[in-house]
Amino acid sequence: MRYAPLLVTMGVLWLAACSSLTSYNSGGGGGSGGGHSTTITVGNDFFSPTPDTVSAGAVTFTWSTPSAGHTLIWDSAPGTLPTDQTVAMTSGSLNFTSLQAGTYQFHCSIHGGVGTGMHGTLVVQ
Repeated sequence: MRYAPLLVTMGVLWLAACSSLTSYNSGGGGGSGGGHSTTITVGNDFFSPTPDTVSAGAVTFTWSTPSAGHTLIWDSAPGTLPTDQTVAMTSGSLNFTSLQAGTYQFHCSIHGGVGTGMHGTLVVQ
């Protein structure tokens, strides 16, 4: 019985932590905003979340890679391709402020290729 307050406190903290988690790759966005996060993390050999659906407008790619770094190469877009980041980055961010509706495909030229390895998909509504 003397552990009951501790167990209750741990349970409340666990529930609070779980309720603040974001679930990626769980479907198509939904709701009036049309999307998930407008920030895509560039990590060690992954983009997250991907695929992702966002509203038209700005998207930010944020690097969090203590390794040799990663690039961002755009493979396809509904119009003119955004500017590639051909120099490997290990930290920092890039903002793309005027993405129009459509599907964008991208990859890291060091660890992936078109549709293979470290690659991603972004759907803009």
